Amino acid sequence: MKKIAFILLFIPLNFIYGQAYAPAAGQPGSTAIKFDDERFVAWPTGVQVIRGYINISDTTAIYNGTNRASFGEPEDVLGEVTENPVNHTVSLGDSGIAILTFDKPITNGSGYDFAVFENGHSDNFLELAHVEVSSDGIHFVRFPSHSTTQTKTQVASFGLLDPIHLYNLAGKYRVGYGTPFDLEELKDEPFLDVQKITHVKIIDVVGSLGEKGTKDSYGNKINDPFPTPFHSGGFDLSGVGVIHQYDEPSSLSNNELNLVSIYAANGNLYIDLSNVESNELKAILYNAEGRKTHVAQLHSLQNNEIKLQLPEGIYFVNIVGVSSSLRKKVFLKSH
Repeated sequence: MKKIAFILLFIPLNFIYGQAYAPAAGQPGSTAIKFDDERFVAWPTGVQVIRGYINISDTTAIYNGTNRASFGEPEDVLGEVTENPVNHTVSLGDSGIAILTFDKPITNGSGYDFAVFENGHSDNFLELAHVEVSSDGIHFVRFPSHSTTQTKTQVASFGLLDPIHLYNLAGKYRVGYGTPFDLEELKDEPFLDVQKITHVKIIDVVGSLGEKGTKDSYGNKINDPFPTPFHSGGFDLSGVGVIHQYDEPSSLSNNELNLVSIYAANGNLYIDLSNVESNELKAILYNAEGRKTHVAQLHSLQNNEIKLQLPEGIYFVNIVGVSSSLRKKVFLKSH
């Protein structure tokens, strides 16, 4: 019996430490999203950066006349990420912070809602950061993170990491590929409205195994390249791509909203608005992957009907009104 008990205890522990997450960009099962993916609908329009030390374990260390990271300017991360973001990056330094804002809030849609970009030069030279969000600019909530990278030996300044050991840590993917985040994970957090995220905070992970090191949500030290005592030390933020953006509701009343008919027939998807008088209606269509495919206004339609010829699959139709919205899931079969 003692031998059996030992085996039962040993297997779960081995499973925990052998946990595997999504692999590097381009590999099967990777969650990496390329900078030019059509899912991105918006980028940051405002930023505040608080630089961290180039070496938090030795704050007297100087590089280029300062003891804090100095590469890039905060405004460099505004707008779209490009294929070669050398001039589209700001270095945060150890425990440095960037807070980004947007013209419109990020909202909790189907699947991933935004992605954070870093300029790691390979699939394995990675510098990491925690990600937090806020719907009021005051209360921030951190995405739960996990690192199963070994913690016996310090990853050196130019050491390597394997993405399969990293979860919900920005910088998991190489340059040009964003690490995605899903607001659904935070939907039950108090003081947070996941439908209207106004601020995204990026906090550099101090990868030291010493007392200054950063821990994940399970209390594990996060081992990443340390020290990085250069002007470009710490997390190198290149931008944040928005996938789901909050749309202000129109003046469509609740009663009119109930008059909208959404159905599939003869291999087509129909949105029938013939019983609706208001011309301030917005219809938004998403596919099963959460990708926005169509947006239409009532006043731009002919005969008050939308007819869409689409591939077979599952679709989500949102009809947005002044204080409410109608959402319907439709399965479209080929005719």
